[in-house]
Formats: sequence, C-alpha cells, structure tokens
Amino acid sequence: MMNIPFAESYKIKMVESIRRSTRSEREKWIKEANYNLFNLRSDQVFVDLLTDSGTGAMSDRQWSEMMLGDESYAGASSFYKLKNAIAEITGFPYFLPTHQGRAAENVLFSTLIKAGDIIPGNSHFDTTKGHIEFRKATAVDCTIDEAFNTTLDHPFKGNVDVQKLEKVLSSNPAEKIPMIIITITCNSSGGQPVSIENIRQVSGLAKKYGVRIIFDSARFAENAYFIKLREKEFANHSIREIAREMFSYADGMTMSSKKDAIVNMGGFIGLRDQALFQQASVYNIMFEGFVTYGGMSGRDMNALAQGLYEGTEFDYLETRINQVAFFGNLLREACVPVQFPIGGHAVFIDAKRFLPQVPKEQFIAQTLAIELYIEGGIRAVEIGTIMADRDPETRENRYPDLELVRMAIPRRTYTNNHLHFAAAHIINVWERRNEIKTGYSIRYEAPIMRHFTVELEKN
Repeated sequence: MMNIPFAESYKIKMVESIRRSTRSEREKWIKEANYNLFNLRSDQVFVDLLTDSGTGAMSDRQWSEMMLGDESYAGASSFYKLKNAIAEITGFPYFLPTHQGRAAENVLFSTLIKAGDIIPGNSHFDTTKGHIEFRKATAVDCTIDEAFNTTLDHPFKGNVDVQKLEKVLSSNPAEKIPMIIITITCNSSGGQPVSIENIRQVSGLAKKYGVRIIFDSARFAENAYFIKLREKEFANHSIREIAREMFSYADGMTMSSKKDAIVNMGGFIGLRDQALFQQASVYNIMFEGFVTYGGMSGRDMNALAQGLYEGTEFDYLETRINQVAFFGNLLREACVPVQFPIGGHAVFIDAKRFLPQVPKEQFIAQTLAIELYIEGGIRAVEIGTIMADRDPETRENRYPDLELVRMAIPRRTYTNNHLHFAAAHIINVWERRNEIKTGYSIRYEAPIMRHFTVELEKN
C-alpha cells in the first residue's frame, strides 16, 4: 500500500496577495531601513518570518466569537468567557487581562521586582530581561549547557540546570529572589521544550528555598505537545491534561496570547494567590485598564478564549509542529547549521557556524539575517549580540553563547510551498557564504531593548 502523506488539519477560506520584489529593490529598502529588519514595510517582504507573535490566521470560529464580543466597560460577558477558559486549561483561579505579553510582565514585575533582585530562569527572552533590568534587577540564565550545542540531539534543551539554579538560590537570601521564571517553550534557546520532570525538580528547589515559580507561557501548548511525544509518562495524556499538570507546579504565569492562542492581540496574567492578584490589580488598572478588560476589547477576549481551546487541540499542534519540522529538515538536508532538534515555533540558524569569518563585533546573526532578506525577501530576526544588549553596569556589548537567526512560522498562514521557497534562498546564501566577509556597526541605539530601533551601517 502507498504511504499516506501528512495533510493539514484545516482548509483555507480567505487569501491575501503578496508581491515578489527584485533584488535591487530589496538592497535599496534595507539600506533605507538602516539595516534594521524591523524598519521594513510589510509590503517589502515576501515571506515574513520575523515573528509568530500576532501573525497567525484566526479560525472561522474565532471570527464568529469576535461578533459576539461584549464591550461593556466593567463585567463584560467576554471577560467571564475568557476567565472560564483560562481556569479550565491552566487551573489558575485568578487572572488579569492585558493587551499583550510584555504588558503582563510590566504589571506582574511592577508588583514583585525591586532594585537589586535576582531572577533566575532558563534563557529569559528580550522583553522579560528588559523588564527585569529596567527595574535594576538581574536576570541569571540557568539553562542546561546542552542548549548551547546546536548539533546535539537532546529532547528538552529548554530545561533548567538544577545545579546552576540551586547555586543561585543557596547563595542569595530568598527575599532577593522574587521568582524563578521558566519559559515554555524556551524561545532564546531555539524554541526548545521543558520537561515535566525538570519542572518538578525546579518546583522541589523552589519549595526548599521558599521562592515562587512563574511561567512565561507564550508557547505552553507547543511545550505540552513535545512532552506528549517525548516523555513516556504522558504519552496517553491529552494536551490539556499535560498543560494542567505543567501549571500545577507554578504560582503564576504571564501569557502573550499572540502565540499559542492564535490571536492578533492579547495577553494575561494567571495567579493562584488572591493577595498577589489584588496587588497586581492596582498596576493593571494603572497601566492597562479595569480588571475585567485590561487593555483588551470584548471581541478580542472572545477570540482569545476560543483560541486557547483550538491551540490545545492535538490535531492542530501536530500540523503546526510538523510544518516547522518540514522547514527545518529542508535546511538540515542541505547542511545548513540549525539548532537541533527543530523547535516548536521556529527554525534557528546557528550564525556562528554559518559565517565564522565575520567578527563577533560586527554582529554575525544580524549580518546573516540581512543577507537572507536581500537574497529572497525573507524577513527573519537576529537573536544574538544586538538583542543581548549591553551590560547595564559596564555598558559593554554582551556576546551570547549562541548567535541565532530565528525564522518564526506564523500559525496557519503560509503553505509548505512558501517555506520551500524560503529554504531555497537560504540554501543559496549558504552556498555563497564564503563571500560574506564583514558585517555592520551601530550608528544609533536605544538604552534598552535596542534591537527594535537600532540603526546600522555597513562595514
């Protein structure tokens, strides 16, 4: 019998036109954008892999829920619909809606973090580290060493190294450590999952030292999918059962719903403790809005509630993860160096192995990301020295162990043909990689989270 090929768990109902540009146009546009891919117009990009945040395609049921949104200022039915979905999927009895994930961090961190604090975790992402350092606290990376070897096959490269973590916990007073942050999946290490075994180990240490655990949960459903496939204990559990088990070890969570809840805007904080909820509510009202809308419209809360259910369906996640793996395997077959195993939401190119001749001071990953755009109109993002920013004390550039170019796949948006197109252009750059000798210098940078607005010039 013939092998049955994989097929998506959805069909397309609406399309959007995109235009292929010429190489000379792209060279002009990227120069005008000061070699910052964030400064490009969307119509100057053919395949946009800058982020999977808010770029997915909502379903017919999500659009239907938009029409049912209750826009009451206080006590809207949309709030209670979302509250019920969050409680069912995460188990957190208290929640605060926010307009997106970094807003959730702003509210929660304003409640918990003070100057001089230490926040250990697994490779804090850019906004997380930015909010920590803005408050003159310190983020300490306790990711396992295996995460920084992109050739190594390890099922849970997002795991926290419990020995590193205990060293931080044992050498600092508990009152200086307001939380341990576990990012699921771990974006900065290549969209890599965290095992429940590891979460349990971290939970044991947290209880021992009296420190709370907060999950950065933007891609919790993808994390649960990998647990189902890779941890034998959970092979027969549903995605939602695994999610509840994961969250049972946490005291709270922040969520950028623009990822695994497949909406264009939205986020929330989930909490277990009523007193902490009441403290955070003060900041939510100050920064976001009243506690029953928090910067979101009723229609957006409805779409988010529906998206949480859809995003935790196995069939959807299987389609999602398989498409990312398809793209990554195209590159691996051509010997393009990528983080392995392929992550949940993106394919990450190891720029140090791709362009070893480019000096680290000239921003290796950014140089590669610019080349990919010029070659084929593919927009990716640097996760390297520019994003790592400067040390808050010395103001020297921080050079991370990994220089990555992240190509994040929007949910239910591109076909495999688009990804085949992108892969072909990436492979073309790989084949001419030895021609790329130099990178870029910074002409302008903001004092924090500089990568969004940095201006560069070619060396």
